[in-house]
Amino acid sequence: MSSNSEVGHAKNVANLQKLIEQVSVYTLYNPPVKNLQISDLQSLYTTAVAKLAEVEEKRTANKNAITQRQITFEKLKPICTRIISLLDVLALPEGTLNHAKTLNRSIQGKSKKPKPAENPDSGQPATGSQISTSRQSYTQQAENFGILLQLLATIPSYKPNEDDLKLSSLTPYQASLVSATQPVDQTEAELNVRLIERNQILYAEETGLYIIAQNVKKYVKSIYGATSAEYAKVLSIKFKMVPK
Repeated sequence: MSSNSEVGHAKNVANLQKLIEQVSVYTLYNPPVKNLQISDLQSLYTTAVAKLAEVEEKRTANKNAITQRQITFEKLKPICTRIISLLDVLALPEGTLNHAKTLNRSIQGKSKKPKPAENPDSGQPATGSQISTSRQSYTQQAENFGILLQLLATIPSYKPNEDDLKLSSLTPYQASLVSATQPVDQTEAELNVRLIERNQILYAEETGLYIIAQNVKKYVKSIYGATSAEYAKVLSIKFKMVPK
């Protein structure tokens, strides 16, 4: 569903066409300023329509990349939980196991449970103590998973019978996590460029669609008068400075 701002941008462009159709039938409409002339207004409309389409194309590509990344990362946390459960039964040195569990907590977005603070009056754990959590970025999750795999490679007893827990399966999976983040960054960068270009076309000072539409109305007012039916018609065609 389109956001209100996106609908607002499209409404401004649609209303430019409406404004063009209206002033095109005014016999006295002959502005001395080039960008107010009918041919220039039509060119501006065509450019704006094309740019809105480009923005939506890049937005769709970005959304698709985000969806694909989510699908790729879906099994990361469950598989890390299974890895830690297996490590728990391998009688590993405490430091090795703690390192693995720390990496898993980072991937899961959880921090180690702190020791409850005591209430100085009662000597009992203070109420309201909470476990802090962190929301790791996809890039950080993939990086921490890679470090976890490096750790697993140093553990001789890590020899799971389950194919999906073997390093031969986990290593390409980790590579797919890294690869899944790249299209998101790329499509987001391309979308941002198109948004800048759209905003320039629609809202730039002096040359943007919004300003030009206001100037068209002012010119109609100058030739027909503030109380004329002609000016009332163009005045009723609304344009807004939409948040970018």
